[in-house]
Amino acid sequence: MKIGILTISDRASQGIYEDKSGPAIVACLQEMLSCEWAPVVRVIPDEQPLIETNLKELCDTEGCCLVVTTGGTGPAKRDVTPEATEAVCEKMMPGFGELMRAVSLKIVPTAILSRQTAGIRGKSLIINLPGKPSAIRDCLTAVMPAVPYCVDLIEGPYLTTHEAVVKAFRPKQ
Repeated sequence: MKIGILTISDRASQGIYEDKSGPAIVACLQEMLSCEWAPVVRVIPDEQPLIETNLKELCDTEGCCLVVTTGGTGPAKRDVTPEATEAVCEKMMPGFGELMRAVSLKIVPTAILSRQTAGIRGKSLIINLPGKPSAIRDCLTAVMPAVPYCVDLIEGPYLTTHEAVVKAFRPKQ
C-alpha cells in the first residue's frame, strides 16, 4: 500500500533549505505502522492549484490510501493547504484538526493559529499536519488511533499499528 507525503513549502521546494518535515512524517509512520507500506514523497511550493493537483494525483493516480501533508496551515497569506484540501475532498473530517489543535495547545499557545484539517477523497484520507517536526509527531500520535478505522470505512486497505507505539481503535464486531 502507498502513503503520500506532501511537503508544502516555498523554500524547501526551491532547495533554499532541507525538507525536515516530510522525513519526520515518514519516520513517525515507520514507527507507528506495522503493515507493509511505501511512501510517495513530494515537495512543492505553496500554490493552491499545485497542491490540489498533487493531492488528486496522490489519491487518484498513485492510489495512496492516506495522504499526509505538512506546511501551509497557518494564517499567512501563502498558507493555502486547508483550502486546497477542502477543494479536492468529498467529505471533510473536522475532528482531526480539532484534536490536533487541542494536543498542540498543551505545548504552545499559538496552536490556535493552525488551520489543520482532514478530508476524504474517494478511498483516500488526507490529513494536514503543521510544518514543525516536533508538532508532526505530537499530531500524528494523537490522530493515528482513528486513522486505520477511518481507512476501513472508506474501503481502503487494512492498516495495522505497532500497539506498543500507538494502538489503532476498531469497534468490536
